[in-house]
Amino acid sequence: MRKNILLVGESWTSTATHVKGFDQFATATWHNGATDFLAALADSHYAISHMPAHEAPVNFPLTLAELQQWDAIILSDIGANTLLLHPDTWLKSQRTPNRLALLHDYVAAGGSLMMIGGYYSFQGINGGARYRHTPVEKVLPVRCLAWDDRIESPQGIYPEIKQSHSVFNDITGDWPWLLGYNEVEMQPEGTLLATVAGTEHPLLAVREYQQGRSLVWTSDMSAHWLPNEFAAWPGYRQLWLNCLDWLTGQA
Repeated sequence: MRKNILLVGESWTSTATHVKGFDQFATATWHNGATDFLAALADSHYAISHMPAHEAPVNFPLTLAELQQWDAIILSDIGANTLLLHPDTWLKSQRTPNRLALLHDYVAAGGSLMMIGGYYSFQGINGGARYRHTPVEKVLPVRCLAWDDRIESPQGIYPEIKQSHSVFNDITGDWPWLLGYNEVEMQPEGTLLATVAGTEHPLLAVREYQQGRSLVWTSDMSAHWLPNEFAAWPGYRQLWLNCLDWLTGQA
């Protein structure tokens, strides 16, 4: 039976103003950063549902029972505010559940959570992702820093594996380069599996928290930190399969 995975985030809308002499006009473009990830795992033993960022304020589960319908939840490039500010709270000043606290309870009760890096992961650009000192951070194998944690690396950086683990099963050959990541620090209870080469910065880490599990990959799942060369690498698919296998107890 296929495991059910909920991927939340990894989408955005861009606006642009075009000036042509005296005249100008505006355009808007919607982007889906999960395309390569979803394609890579389409024929796997995981059924992945993608909830784009603009749907999450309304559609992300509001109860623990709803969260527990999923074998694992992935947060990718979606800030804490999107989950905290349901429209009933933001627009109508009504009380709604704290969905960061629900995610904590989901993991504590046996659920699995993965956070993937990006401009609105961990602490994020200008500190705007804001997961530091939240219930979500409490279950992760890493701690968020108190400032803009992006490390832009246009020269390219490489993973350095620190210890053997099932998340590296069947991944052979050299790893491609990455172009950036979120800087974090380890929780004492976390297990560090890979760093950014030449640093002590965590790239991949795991943790068992009460009855559940969590995993972080501090770089991206797509552009711009994860280039086409990484997405085309055979290890790209295998890495995500291994991560989900460990999270869901299949490895």
